[in-house]
Amino acid sequence: MVDSVITKPTRQRIVGSLFGAQSLFSAALIISFTLTSIIAVDLSGSESAAGLPSTVTLISRAALAYPIGWLLDRLGRRLGLSIGYLIGVTGALISAWSVISGSFMGFLAGAALFGGSRASSEQSRYVAAEIFPSRSQSKVIGWIVFAGTVGAILGPLLVGPATSVAEDLGLLAFAGPFIVAGFMLLIAGLVTFALLRPDPQRIGQAIVASEQREQNEGAFLEEKARSLRQIFSNTSALLAVAAMTIGQLVMVMLMVITPVHMNHHEHGTQAISWVIMAHTLGMFGLSGVTGGLISRFGRLTMIAAGACVLIAACFLAPISTDLPLLAFSLFLLGLGWNFAFVAGSSLLSDQLFPAERGRAQGAGEMSVAIGAGLGSLASGVIFARGDILAISIIGLAFSLALMGMVLWVWIIRRPAKVVVTAQD
Repeated sequence: MVDSVITKPTRQRIVGSLFGAQSLFSAALIISFTLTSIIAVDLSGSESAAGLPSTVTLISRAALAYPIGWLLDRLGRRLGLSIGYLIGVTGALISAWSVISGSFMGFLAGAALFGGSRASSEQSRYVAAEIFPSRSQSKVIGWIVFAGTVGAILGPLLVGPATSVAEDLGLLAFAGPFIVAGFMLLIAGLVTFALLRPDPQRIGQAIVASEQREQNEGAFLEEKARSLRQIFSNTSALLAVAAMTIGQLVMVMLMVITPVHMNHHEHGTQAISWVIMAHTLGMFGLSGVTGGLISRFGRLTMIAAGACVLIAACFLAPISTDLPLLAFSLFLLGLGWNFAFVAGSSLLSDQLFPAERGRAQGAGEMSVAIGAGLGSLASGVIFARGDILAISIIGLAFSLALMGMVLWVWIIRRPAKVVVTAQD
């Protein structure tokens, strides 16, 4: 039986370590980049450089997602993820040194390493899913995404104490958050290296072999790993990546510009923080529930639900400047992203052989990072020319396109099942 391949305590230990490491990474990311734009202006001497470190992080995340996925396939999940956290530790220390020494180029180098570390940590949800039978993978993906909630709460709370500790040590206050972030990433890396045993890649191979034996199918593990072109000729794999990428693009476009939109309508910082809090709740707060919904209703149904929720958010965002409606629309924006992201991740995981998961999932993460970058960079330009209404219309068009893709796969071409699933 599949469940005999790995014991329940082993699963709990591996998932718990991945959840903890991802929570630490999320907190480290937030604490380190809370002051990034201010530091960039101070080090460069120009306000035009405020967004440059974040842009470098996005570019690095996109560029390194596939190589890190390849590394996960070659070295295993435990060592690959541990190296990713080590990259983050190096980036944090370089950033702290750059703040102290006044080096803007060094600060950008640290931001680039953070991007590489994020490209690695984002694959934790796939690693957790790998140690479960296909019928249970969506739930565990949801829980690893939920780890972002812990970081969203913990990170901002640590900014003040981190700056105080740095001052007590005789360092510049702004170096403190990066030192603390580096320490948190070091713990995440050590936890990953110590507790991800046996390697989830080996467990995943054993589970697939067991599932194959139960289904009386061929020797799956002897199949040669396919090229990316072959993998993404599968419409289900394409839809999975499209769901994650479009959800990210629409979410980032509206999320980034909403504080500016509210500021134009004379909302204070407290009101803006409430709206962003509602958005964060939509993104992460219900991730555990999302996994259960996907298991019950299927991947395609939940991607369609995500598209519908994104459509509703795009309709509501420009209708009113009242705080309750803005908060509700941003909550829906986060929830639509959550449905599309978790369901898309589950659907992609279903389509892959064990030997090709790292590469293909890395390619998917690269697409998501590009979507995030395009959404962030384009939002300001679009807002300057057409206000939030123009951004909402573009977001609506992408959301409708995602819904159309789901209907196409659903009605015209039933998803190819490389791995047998009950959902789709």
